[in-house]
Amino acid sequence: MDVVRSMNDVTAHIFELDQKDGYLATNSLALSASVLARAFGELDQDGPPDFFRMTDIRFEQLSLFDWLESAAGFAQEAVARRSVIIVFSPRLRPIAEDLESRFAESALLFIQLADFRSFAHGRHLWLTERSRDTALLVITEPSVGGLWQDMREQVPAEVATFEMPLNGSAPPDLIAGLLGGMHLVSRVANAANKNIAKPTISDLGRKLYYAKLAELVPPPEVEQTRGEHSKYEVLGARWPSRRNSGKIRRARFEAETSLESQKFRAVVFDYDGTLCSSNATDTPPPEPVCAHIRRLAEAGVMIGIASGRGGSIAESFEMLFDKSRWPKIRLGLYNGGWIGELGDRPPVRSGLSDFLIHAKRVLTALRSSGVPIHMIRENPPYQLSVRFENGVSTEDMWFVVADAMKQSGLETGTILRSKHSIDVLAEGVSKSHVVANIVQRDRIDPYEILTMGDLGAWPGNDSSLLQHRFSLSVDLPSRRLDRGWKLAPRFKRDVDATLWYLDRMQTNHDGNFKLSLSGEYE
Repeated sequence: MDVVRSMNDVTAHIFELDQKDGYLATNSLALSASVLARAFGELDQDGPPDFFRMTDIRFEQLSLFDWLESAAGFAQEAVARRSVIIVFSPRLRPIAEDLESRFAESALLFIQLADFRSFAHGRHLWLTERSRDTALLVITEPSVGGLWQDMREQVPAEVATFEMPLNGSAPPDLIAGLLGGMHLVSRVANAANKNIAKPTISDLGRKLYYAKLAELVPPPEVEQTRGEHSKYEVLGARWPSRRNSGKIRRARFEAETSLESQKFRAVVFDYDGTLCSSNATDTPPPEPVCAHIRRLAEAGVMIGIASGRGGSIAESFEMLFDKSRWPKIRLGLYNGGWIGELGDRPPVRSGLSDFLIHAKRVLTALRSSGVPIHMIRENPPYQLSVRFENGVSTEDMWFVVADAMKQSGLETGTILRSKHSIDVLAEGVSKSHVVANIVQRDRIDPYEILTMGDLGAWPGNDSSLLQHRFSLSVDLPSRRLDRGWKLAPRFKRDVDATLWYLDRMQTNHDGNFKLSLSGEYE
């Protein structure tokens, strides 16, 4: 758990088991499946599924325990034949795969898995050519019921056959199948006189389990393209396009070289997805990020924060940083609509512009039409912020909102998305204004300012920030080849990528820092 808690963008939820697991981890699987089903059920408009007691489980009309009693003969035949083909509905694959792992990991039976389609492509030969050596377990639900009824008549009588007929493929049905499968494995183990809960583990098994993988398995090769992959992706240059463009390679090299040769006196960060995880609720940056910001501020570097959020960020930063460092922290809230020093607060204003009033009518109409809008928040006079129901992609919803705005005759260029919201900005509102503010007030050359954000390609809400000459992405880069590169390792994104960059900001006593991006990745 300590490792999980140390990860950025990961929230740990602990569910304790009442009873300790055995070798096959039945309790933890049953609990995990139930928790996941309830969690995803909360995202479903029908609500979380109703759960059951073991006595409520039905396989067609049979209770779980009556169904297990009917499996006695099949269990004996399966043990004698030593192999089983599990044929299953594609909707029930998790049950089939769990059965395969239990039979295999307890060395009970040799298992083949095949959905109905794959079985028709040749595996049926086992039933005709090795009918006395093979047992057949068929896992069905109503959509394949007719197919199995037709197929069952063709199965040779010598093949030992048993059915697990589920009443559907919804989460409660899948959990019922998992639990039924666990009991079926136990019934087969009893027929084989094996205690699969406490098997005898050989020295081979122990050595494999406790092998020091970090010493025995070489790490992935160092990525030589250094950010080219993400640039290809944002430009749509996926397969079958060739990814060996000399132009991209030269652009990356030039961008990296220019970043490393430049001295910076200021850095402007996006907030959500860059300094902290992108959530619907306000969360402060993790302490490692705060420590780096303190280090930069103490060295005399100006820190800018450009965020779509409001005064809650100011409150968080005032608690995180000593007051002596406040003059070195500049806030650009509401996507740069309001800019001030740490310790200041945006004024309370009322009244939206005609554009935002019209935009709100469009958004309200979308919600009444069934678009999963959770909340439309007014931040006058700067923006409207639209939050969606949990699990809804803002990338997909941007097209819905932008299309509705366009049909109403509204400009769509100021409709931007973050990972948790869509913001409709008033005219003249931009995160790039934080950069302009630092240039004007602090007499810092624009080329001495570095910007950093997570969504650098329009309509990402950091697109204007990463249009700056010296800029870095922690996730989605800019589409321009001379700026906005994601040069952190591919496997690091968001806060982890930010920390990778921060680790490479080398300060001196002149109030500036340099980037050291070359060299091997950790």
